[in-house]
Amino acid sequence: MAAAAPPPAAAVAAVEEGAILHDFTPPILLADKILKLAQEAVSLRQECVDLAKQVDKIYRMLQATVRLITTTTQPLYDRPIRRIVADVTKNLERAWNFVSKCRHGGFLRQVFSMTTIADFRKVSSLLESSIGDMKWLLSIFDSDGTVGLPPIASNDPTLAYIWPNIATIQMGSVRNRVEAANQLTLHTRGNERNQKIVVEEGGVPPLLKLLKEYSSSDAQIAAANVLINVASVPDRVESIINIPGIPTIVQVLNDSPMRVQIIVAKLVSKMAELSNLAQEEFARENVTKPLVTCLSIDMVLDDPKLQLGKPSFHSVVEINKELAGKASNTSLNSSSSSSHSDGSSRGGNHRKEKEVESSEVKLQLKVNCAEALWRLSKGSLTNSRKITETKGLLCLAKIIENEEGELQYNSLMTIMEVTAVAESKPDLRHAAFKITSPAPKAVLDQLSRMIQKDRDPMLQVPAIQSIGSLARIFPAKESRIINLLVLQMKSMDMDVAIEVVIALGKFACPENYNCVAHSKSIIEFGGVPPLMKLLRQNDQAQVPGLMLLCYLALSAGNSKALEQAHALNAMKGMARLVFAHPDLHELYAKAIHHLTLYQAGAHHIHRHSLSP
Repeated sequence: MAAAAPPPAAAVAAVEEGAILHDFTPPILLADKILKLAQEAVSLRQECVDLAKQVDKIYRMLQATVRLITTTTQPLYDRPIRRIVADVTKNLERAWNFVSKCRHGGFLRQVFSMTTIADFRKVSSLLESSIGDMKWLLSIFDSDGTVGLPPIASNDPTLAYIWPNIATIQMGSVRNRVEAANQLTLHTRGNERNQKIVVEEGGVPPLLKLLKEYSSSDAQIAAANVLINVASVPDRVESIINIPGIPTIVQVLNDSPMRVQIIVAKLVSKMAELSNLAQEEFARENVTKPLVTCLSIDMVLDDPKLQLGKPSFHSVVEINKELAGKASNTSLNSSSSSSHSDGSSRGGNHRKEKEVESSEVKLQLKVNCAEALWRLSKGSLTNSRKITETKGLLCLAKIIENEEGELQYNSLMTIMEVTAVAESKPDLRHAAFKITSPAPKAVLDQLSRMIQKDRDPMLQVPAIQSIGSLARIFPAKESRIINLLVLQMKSMDMDVAIEVVIALGKFACPENYNCVAHSKSIIEFGGVPPLMKLLRQNDQAQVPGLMLLCYLALSAGNSKALEQAHALNAMKGMARLVFAHPDLHELYAKAIHHLTLYQAGAHHIHRHSLSP
């Protein structure tokens, strides 16, 4: 049986409207009773007449508000409406109690006169506040009016600013909504409490609605800026997710001009950084596609199949047929050719704008998109796979090759996170990082270049980490990368040297199928002396250094380099370190035993065992 279709938006709005109107019934009936009761007052009659005038104003404004609610076409911002009506009802109840006492005369009048005079002043003041609240409530229905401060919010300065701005964003004209969003940006920037109140007071849904205001880029940017401020902790990020807001964010990223895409990409980055749930929801909406599209603006990405050397005549024919078939489809070579999962062609409407945008705007868009991909791919198999299934790897490689600064760094960090996921996910590693395929080959070439030629540890370290994550894809004969890493083990920067040791450990560990060949290559390229030096001089290098030394001993224990470096004695001298790291016990014992079988004088040395 087919599932029931969701109710239309009009039906939902009607239900919400009915629920709000129900809140108006008690105060309207109560005000009517007070007006009739005031006419019967015996004591303090003038005071009752004055209260009746105030109640009459409230009565008329309640009725006017009901009429506006039933006739307005704008979605209601019901949070202040409900709170104000509830407060008005309480104040009318106090007025009713006062007027009820004034029906008595004679002795009772003398008893109650002093109390009722004080009550009158208090009740009159409360009713005046209710009048002010109702005036504010009526003003929010005027899209061209300026929404001021309701008295109910005067005790909380924060609420006094947040409420009117949210009301305007929900119900005002586009111009006023933009101004209100800009005000919220100022109030929420770096202010945890204000950010929390915006979410609690229902500010996110109208902000998402404003984000979709395609007729105004300023409106979209203003809304995105508030959402960036609000999304500063995981709980509030998940509040945006639960609305749900991510489909809207991805749609806007797909369809908007560059100025808007810059801010929305920043929003994606921030949400993905703070929430694993956001990462997966963005993956569900395929956010990597528009991000890679924007990242490849003005970039020529050659078809990978044309980079495989000299193809046969038959393969050339097949490639040409395939390219001809793709001619009508969307390509990543230009942002104006992006396609959208919802079939929208709105992105094409901004083609001319994107062609004339300044290089600074395009650069900032690429920087933000690269950072968003970095945050999305961290620990996420889904997003990492989507990046590799597009031309993302090739695009990132070209950026690392040709760009500098923040864009290059963000792209390199994306590669680092994708390769880190591939290290623990064999399916992704085998599918996306075949060493002979053009895209991964381009990535490896750029990583090697960064390690060899760059002198900036901020770039060298993630490049080395990426190579280490991919250690299992290198065949036994591929020793060039090992030579490159061994050379960097001598780096004066300890972070670089230690990262090299960790990476080489992944080449030499027993889980690597080619560990024996890689271990011999490390030794042949002179890796033992700098490794021993690091073990002696740097405490932070001792654990990864000892692990690498154990791996070398297991795979190449008969090496003269290990004997000449007195590796066995050095390892024995690190027994205390092993006691502090129980996970090293078994590896350490095996390595010590293995070395004793090959080092000179082994027949004089009894098998070493590590006491618990």
